[in-house]
Amino acid sequence: MGKKLISAFAGVLMFSGIYTSAVCYGQSEKAVINKYLKGLSKGEPVNDGIIQKYRMTAVYTNRDLYGNFTGKQKVTGDYTRGLEKGFVIWNNVVISGSNNFSDPFPPGIKQEYMENMKYVPSPKMLEAETFKDFPASTENVFARNLIWDMMAIEMFAWKYSDSLKLNRKFVIGEISGEFSMADIGTYNHAAIELCWTGISEYNGKLCAVLDYRALDNIIEISMDQIKTRGTEQYWGTTWVALKDKQIEYAEMYGGTIQEIEISGMKDKFLIKTIRELWVERIK
Repeated sequence: MGKKLISAFAGVLMFSGIYTSAVCYGQSEKAVINKYLKGLSKGEPVNDGIIQKYRMTAVYTNRDLYGNFTGKQKVTGDYTRGLEKGFVIWNNVVISGSNNFSDPFPPGIKQEYMENMKYVPSPKMLEAETFKDFPASTENVFARNLIWDMMAIEMFAWKYSDSLKLNRKFVIGEISGEFSMADIGTYNHAAIELCWTGISEYNGKLCAVLDYRALDNIIEISMDQIKTRGTEQYWGTTWVALKDKQIEYAEMYGGTIQEIEISGMKDKFLIKTIRELWVERIK
């Protein structure tokens, strides 16, 4: 009889422990949801005088429609923000290329026209006057993309954050239709979708994880030596620190299929380009 009572009492204690743990877990889970997953604040990080330095790297891999490799380019640049009056600056922009898929990229050529390029991110960065000192060569398109891609990543990280709800797609309605790319062509944006998918850790900080994508965009480029037309899609993820709203890491992927016309060549040809891009802190 005594053993039965002891066993019964032990069973009550065990159940009580399981119940208490379940309640505590439920309470802590709810507390985490209420604290971190109810919403995000809007706006850019406060300019507190702390300089933020990043390195952007973009790799473009070109193939024909049958998957045969035709060439690759790598573009890198150092980006600094947090300067007075909202200015940002680019340094050490280098472009390199290779016609062998398995070979490492050569050292590349520094783009001196972008050294110490300083501006305040705004729609003016889509105006031709901004790039009046850029060379006429096709390489300057890669340099412009550094600027435009960083502006897009920052915009997706900050401008619409207070409109996002966890795991709900948000369509940016104000960005659609055709716009000019600083006199080198046009870009017709399809719908851009943002989604806040949760929280994670990056660089020792709690971060909001933001996904975005834009499919079936139409792009046309017209320069002295080359003309292209085709479609592009891109998508990516950005890790934004909850505490100070700084971008801790970002990655973007994209693909284009374009018809290419080059001066002096009789026939047009089709090319598929895959772009892999990432932004990481310079420590």
